[in-house]
Amino acid sequence: MNDIKKLESDLTAKIATADTEAALEELRVGALGKKGVVSEQMKSLGKMSPEERKEMGPALNGLKTRIAEAIETKKATLEEAALDARLASEKVDVTLPVRPEVQGKIHPVSQVTEEIVAIFSAMGFDVAEGPDIEDDFHNFTALNFPSDHPAREMHDTFFFEPKEDGSRMLLRTHTSPVQIRTMMTQKPPIRIIIPGRTFRCDSDQTHTPMFHQVEGLVIDKEANMGHLKGTLEAFVKTYFEIDDVKTRFRPHFFPFTEPSAEMDIGYERVGNEIRFGQGSDWMEILGCGMVHENVLKNCGLDPDEYQGFAWGMGVDRLAMLKYGIPDLRDFFAADARWLEHYGFDPLDQPNLATGLSR
Repeated sequence: MNDIKKLESDLTAKIATADTEAALEELRVGALGKKGVVSEQMKSLGKMSPEERKEMGPALNGLKTRIAEAIETKKATLEEAALDARLASEKVDVTLPVRPEVQGKIHPVSQVTEEIVAIFSAMGFDVAEGPDIEDDFHNFTALNFPSDHPAREMHDTFFFEPKEDGSRMLLRTHTSPVQIRTMMTQKPPIRIIIPGRTFRCDSDQTHTPMFHQVEGLVIDKEANMGHLKGTLEAFVKTYFEIDDVKTRFRPHFFPFTEPSAEMDIGYERVGNEIRFGQGSDWMEILGCGMVHENVLKNCGLDPDEYQGFAWGMGVDRLAMLKYGIPDLRDFFAADARWLEHYGFDPLDQPNLATGLSR
């Protein structure tokens, strides 16, 4: 028994003085490895009498446990010290000025999102967010999609594997589920915009499987199509930074709004340049409408008391139109040369006082 105490004392002292993880690992192998001193002691139990095993077995098992715990404690201490040393050696003085040759660029999607947020924030809208992974209720059912709507099919939507009950989670196809979550948890009046990533099975020059949307929602007791039209016209004038924009609203169909419309803006093409605010051509820019009474009911709101309007627009497409970017796929190509050309100064924050863009 005295030999066990002495062995424990020696091993504990060596563990305490180990100054590297490699040295500690060597100690662990020497003590608890297949040929370690503690392991060898354990092997000797088979040669002992029953009375000796009854005494030595618990003693050796206790020794093995205590040594293993001491090694783990020391290992944690060494790892923490190593991390502290690394953090100290890799620290950066953030007060130093940025060197131009290493200054990064803000991606056009991030820039345009900030521009849109700046515009609607000035109008009194709050920014709302929600999960990228949604369930059928929030993404489809609550938004008045019929059970046989094409958007519920695999060729349009990214579904996950079915659960045991047969239900399937999915990557949200629009940011509209955040409208549902907000109406179900917040009492009107509601005035929000919802920027975020969305996902659909589509890929070409003007479509990508993952893209960015901003939707807006207003719910109160007096909201009407006139308010919707005024809000969106004010937005496009501010966003494109022109004093006069011709707009028109064409009847359309969306399951979640009634009446529904698509908003067009007037433009003229001069060579490869698109000029808004002039010309006789029209370009569809977003979808909108009055929130369908079924959507209000699904969210627990009384359509006889509340009404509202909503809209949705593609951030990527707005960036292409404003900054002359010809191919949507380049947004996701991770080409530093492209970002150097189309990117924005990170210190140039969009605001309405000094101007949205460079």
